[in-house]
Amino acid sequence: MQDRLRRFKSEIFQALANPTRIAIVELLRDEKEVPVSTIYERLGLEQANVSQHLAILRSKQIVTGRKKGNQVFYSLRDPIIGRVLNLMQQYFQSQMNDTLKVFRNMDTEVKSSK
Repeated sequence: MQDRLRRFKSEIFQALANPTRIAIVELLRDEKEVPVSTIYERLGLEQANVSQHLAILRSKQIVTGRKKGNQVFYSLRDPIIGRVLNLMQQYFQSQMNDTLKVFRNMDTEVKSSK
């Protein structure tokens, strides 16, 4: 069971291992549900490119599409994935803060040695 769960996690992270797909997920996290045209307009991407990324996200059940008339509206299948990205942002900020502390300490050491 643990191995199956690890494979599942790996597949989700592989699907998110592309900055464009992360941008799509972030947009859907913030906007809830948007037509595909909004996705490529907001992100400044070609429609075909967005469609390829959405296909990957759909295949991993990260996003879901709903057809209304001639438009397809996309949303996150589960808002938890948006929270995962929020946690990654917090982790990034923590790492940046740690790096800044190191640089500040180095700067203080350089100044005190002069």
